[in-house]
Amino acid sequence: MRPQIPHEQPKAIPTEQLINELQSFGVRLADPKTGATGRRGGAGPSDHTPFTIDGATVMVPVHNAPAFESPYLVEQPDAAGRSRISRDGVVLADVSFPLRPKFYDRTTENGIPYWKIATLHGRDVLATTVLQTCIRYQSRTKTCQFCAIGQSLAAGRTVERKTPAQLAEVAKAAVELDGVRHMVMTTGTPHTSDRGASILADSAQAVKAAVDLPIQAQCEPPDDFAWFQRMKNAGVDSLGMHLEVIGPAVRKRIMPGKAQVSIEDYMDAFAAAVPVFGRGQVSTYILAGLGDEPAEVLAISRRLIDIGVYPFVVPFVPIAGTPLESHPTPSPTFMHEILRPLAEMLRTGGLRATDIKAGCGKCGACSALSTYERGASA
Repeated sequence: MRPQIPHEQPKAIPTEQLINELQSFGVRLADPKTGATGRRGGAGPSDHTPFTIDGATVMVPVHNAPAFESPYLVEQPDAAGRSRISRDGVVLADVSFPLRPKFYDRTTENGIPYWKIATLHGRDVLATTVLQTCIRYQSRTKTCQFCAIGQSLAAGRTVERKTPAQLAEVAKAAVELDGVRHMVMTTGTPHTSDRGASILADSAQAVKAAVDLPIQAQCEPPDDFAWFQRMKNAGVDSLGMHLEVIGPAVRKRIMPGKAQVSIEDYMDAFAAAVPVFGRGQVSTYILAGLGDEPAEVLAISRRLIDIGVYPFVVPFVPIAGTPLESHPTPSPTFMHEILRPLAEMLRTGGLRATDIKAGCGKCGACSALSTYERGASA
């Protein structure tokens, strides 16, 4: 079942609460073509489009089932991307959409559109999945139930392997034409024991040779922790190793293959990575609403913060075509119970999204966490 939508008349509400509600219920678009940088399928969060509200850029679901029934409506934006969001006819806030990036109109020498190699995420982040296949994705007994890494490849919206030269070419153009400020490189997990660290290191080295752009690389913990220094030496500024879910039973049910890498294996990897990249420059993505209780998420977040890892907690958003496409999103209240104390824990631990050099935590668009952080620091 979906979260219960309150029936009271909409009114002015704090930004963090509005973001929680929009990410829980999604929004309906008066013009379905709105959001030139939105995307369907692929690795990581999807079926979203970005817009900026009260100075915060957020990724909001627009292409999944909850969004089609959302009480929130976004009007057709003007030529500058400006619009308004309303509920039951009452305008709640002004919003603005990023315009189509200029680098999207370019192609490589062999005719591959740049947007098939890397895309604009949020407001100023270049994102790419270097390897668009994964050893776990094709197996029903191993695949992460929330993942859609193969969808965009099957639909012809990307290429299977982005070469270092292609990534460097696109990154340089994105900086020069559209003012991109940092880059996220993720990857499907290959058969190799480094779990993608080698691919990411080669890619980062090529990009840094072409343009001075902070880079976050994301992969599972490699077998040899020496890869952390190799990645750092190649130009990776921050590292993401994503837990996604916490409890043993939930991990086994939601991501049976990845669950074979234990939480303690991740903790060992975090402890080895932080001295290399620095406190706050290693992060992990935690999906709230898949079965872990707020107390569990907060308990492991405290452990992570003590190590020096930034726990980026985001609401789960179902993606069409995945086994969890009908799973409910967490309620705004559920997210508030996590994000408010988590923001205070981060403040006490001396970790801030704004201090991260590159990556999901720095962007912050998939969660209201950074908005709560600003409130905790006030």
